[in-house]
Amino acid sequence: MKDTAASFIAKSTIKAADLEHRRKINFNISKYNAVVPQGKQQFGGHVMDARELAKNRKWDAIEHLDQYLLEFEIKITARGAKVIWAENAAEATDAIGRICQEKQCKTLVKSKSMVTEEIHLNHYLESMGIESVETDLGEYIQQLDGEPPYHIVTPAMHKSKEDVARLFADKLGVPAGLSPEELTLVARRILREKYVEAEVGVTGANFIVADVGGIAVTENEGNARLSCGMPKTHIVVVGIEKVIPSINDLALFWPLLATYGTGQRVTSYNTLVSGPRQEGETDGPEEMYVILLDNGRTNLLKSPVSREALYCIRCGACLNACPVYKNIGGHSYETTYSGPIGKVITPHLSGMDEYKHLSYASSLCGNCTEVCPVRINLHELLLDNRHEAVMSGSSSLAERLAWKMWKTASMNRGMMNMGTGKMKNWVVNKVFKGWTTHRSDLDFSAKTFNEMWREKYR
Repeated sequence: MKDTAASFIAKSTIKAADLEHRRKINFNISKYNAVVPQGKQQFGGHVMDARELAKNRKWDAIEHLDQYLLEFEIKITARGAKVIWAENAAEATDAIGRICQEKQCKTLVKSKSMVTEEIHLNHYLESMGIESVETDLGEYIQQLDGEPPYHIVTPAMHKSKEDVARLFADKLGVPAGLSPEELTLVARRILREKYVEAEVGVTGANFIVADVGGIAVTENEGNARLSCGMPKTHIVVVGIEKVIPSINDLALFWPLLATYGTGQRVTSYNTLVSGPRQEGETDGPEEMYVILLDNGRTNLLKSPVSREALYCIRCGACLNACPVYKNIGGHSYETTYSGPIGKVITPHLSGMDEYKHLSYASSLCGNCTEVCPVRINLHELLLDNRHEAVMSGSSSLAERLAWKMWKTASMNRGMMNMGTGKMKNWVVNKVFKGWTTHRSDLDFSAKTFNEMWREKYR
């Protein structure tokens, strides 16, 4: 636990002082901030009503998760797909490994998927001698650089076009200084060959549509369609929380995800896949597998408070709004999911004792809650995580004693009025050094408000 927290503090301290990093992030997020208001115009002044309706639909989905998942399984297996329930990352990767062995897979193409990052699928496939190729341009850039995604939606947000040009020149041997258009064409040429070679394609899913038994994928590059349509075998890896009750809900969720994710009215490609190639169809995979992943999600589900985090549609809006994320960057978190939503869910997915520090890395400004398209009370859930960490014993004796002393003093007017401002400054700034390690010294006034009130009105 100490090592995880210490590593986070060390990396975030370095990154927060990196002005070039801040320039790149502020530049990229400024582009996002400029287009989101345009995307909201499609809701005709009723964007709050749309958000509230989306929250209610996700509430229904999560409260009846077992029913909707079983409905999905029945519908999609009726059309020839195979559903695999995976309790954890090991079960998911083992299932994918068995499928790849059966298909004698040497090359696998993979569209953008945070859940496959969560189970470290690329590393697992590499250990089996299988080439796993990221086909989303941002993910492909990160894979070339040996880095995990920096952002839920924009994996290479921290890189400038000059950074990418240098990377391509170094890793792919292309001329230095190529333009973004030229770099895109290089990636397209390489990746098109991989689609043809691949025996297996892997995608995630933005939504699991229960009533029609389909998985919905939204994207801007068309790589997910190619990944699921060209190889003979299509594997979907998706968290169980992605379920929505009805196909009619897509008319709400697809525009919301596009607007809050990238500022678009709707993304370029929106696909509903409801099984492998059917009789009489000319394209599509011969076999389709859907892996429904738990991997700690039921830890969130069992909490009446924290289960609200399962409403998340992974738009990334809370990351773009968070002052902490914008200063320390995505990699400082050392988790699959960074930013406010990552700080909420990671302690439940990966262990409160090891990751409780993330819930304290917040200003609690509430900006994340303000921008969430499904109105998750993120800043309140961060407070709930802190409370749960303390109640479960995931806090040091010194921390508990310090807060007990603070509570006792705060609830006793006589104790609050004791001593001078200088003495209080010394106690907080010198004795409790944890406060000032990464903050300016506190400066108490010479007299408390209570003392000044009494002097003026008595």
